[in-house]
Amino acid sequence: MRYLAPWKTWVCLLLWTTIHAWAQPAAAPAAPPTPQSGPTLTLPELIGTVLVHNPGLQIARRVQEQAAAGVTTAGALPNPKLEWSDGRHSPALATGNSGTVSGWGVSQLIENPALRSARQDAAQYGLRSSEAQVGLTRAELVALVRQRAYEYLLRLEEAQAAVEELALLEQTRERVRLRVESGEAARYEIIKADAEFISARQRQRSAQLAVEQVRIRLNQLAAGQLPPGWTLRASLGDALPALQREQLREQLQSNNPELVGLRAEVERKQARVREASAGRWPGVELRYTEMRDPDNRQGVLGASIQIPLLDQRQGPRAEAEAELMRARTRLDGRQMELLLQLEAAWSELEMARLRVEALGTGAVREAEAALRVAQAAYRFGERGILDVLDAQRVLRTVRADLLQARYQVQAAAIEIDVLAGRHAVQP
Repeated sequence: MRYLAPWKTWVCLLLWTTIHAWAQPAAAPAAPPTPQSGPTLTLPELIGTVLVHNPGLQIARRVQEQAAAGVTTAGALPNPKLEWSDGRHSPALATGNSGTVSGWGVSQLIENPALRSARQDAAQYGLRSSEAQVGLTRAELVALVRQRAYEYLLRLEEAQAAVEELALLEQTRERVRLRVESGEAARYEIIKADAEFISARQRQRSAQLAVEQVRIRLNQLAAGQLPPGWTLRASLGDALPALQREQLREQLQSNNPELVGLRAEVERKQARVREASAGRWPGVELRYTEMRDPDNRQGVLGASIQIPLLDQRQGPRAEAEAELMRARTRLDGRQMELLLQLEAAWSELEMARLRVEALGTGAVREAEAALRVAQAAYRFGERGILDVLDAQRVLRTVRADLLQARYQVQAAAIEIDVLAGRHAVQP
C-alpha cells in the first residue's frame, strides 16, 4: 500500500473539513437577550433614587454650602491688632538715666455700619441665588428623569408593537407560502413577504436595543445606583394634573427657580452698589499705646479715620451700577422669554391631545378595519399580497403616530411643570 505524501494528506483533510462544514445546516440567529427580572419601581421612586445619587445635583448643593459659608464670612468682625516694641535708651546728657525702653499698643477697627450691612446683604442674596440654582438643577433633573422614563415606556410600547407585527407578518408569510406552493399565487408574493418579514425582524431588534439604551441613560442619571433588571410601573396614558393657563402664568412668575435666582442677583447687585458707596468711609480705628522708659511712662489714646480726598470710590460704584443694570435687563428679558415658552408648551400640549384623540378614536380603528378587509379579500383571491402588506404598513404607521402623540403629551406637560417651578423645592 502506497502512502500519500504529508502535504497531500493535509490538503485532503482540509478539503474534507470544508465540505463537511458546508453540508451542515446554517445556525439559527441568536435570540436577543432578555432583561433580568428585577424590582418594579414607580415613577416617584425612580426620581427619588436619581435625586439622591446624581452628581450634578450634589455639586449644586456644595455650591450652596459655599454660599452659606460666605454669609458667615461677611458677618465676621475685624480682629484687633496688638503691637509690642522693645529697645535701649541712652541719654544724651550725663544727668539722664539709661535703661530699657518698651512699649505696647492695641487697635480696633470700628467698621462703618452701612458698609457692614451692605456686605452682609450681598452675601445673603448670594445664598438665595445659589439656593435658586439648586432648585433649578433639581427641577431640570426631575424633568429629565420623567422625560427619559416616558421615553422608556414609549420604546417598550414600540418593542411590543414590533413583536406583534413580526408575529402577524410570520402568519401572513406562512399563508403566502402555502398559496405559492399550491400554485394559487405567483412566486414574487413569497419574495415580497420574506422581505417584509426580514424588515420587521430588524425593526423588532432595533426597538429592543432602543429600550436598553434608555435604561442605560436613566442609570447614568442615578450614577449607576438603579437595581439590575428594574422595571417601571407607569403608562404613557397617565392622567395629567388639572392645568389652567392663568394659574400657570402666576406660578411661573413667582415660583420659577430661574426667575427667583435672577431676582436675587438683582438684589445682590443693589447691595454691591450700597457697599461701594459706603466704602468711602470704611470706619474708625481706635488705638491705645503705652510706652515706658527709665524716667517716664506714657499712655496715648487715639483714633484715625480715612478721608476720601483722592479716591472717592467712583469707579467701584460705577461698576456696581453697570452690573445692576445688566442684571435687571437680564431679569426682564428672561421673564418675557419664559412666558413665551409657557405659551408654546401650552400650544404643544393642546395639539398633542388633539392628535391622541384623533388617532385613538378614528385613524387606528379605520386602519385596523382596512387590514381586516384586505386579509379577507386576499383569502378569497380578490386582492394580492401587496394590498395586505400595505394595509399592515399603514396600521403600523398609525399606531406609531399614536404612541408618539401620547409621549408628546407627557413631554409638553413636563416642560410646563419645569416652567411653573413645581419640582424646584425639596418636599
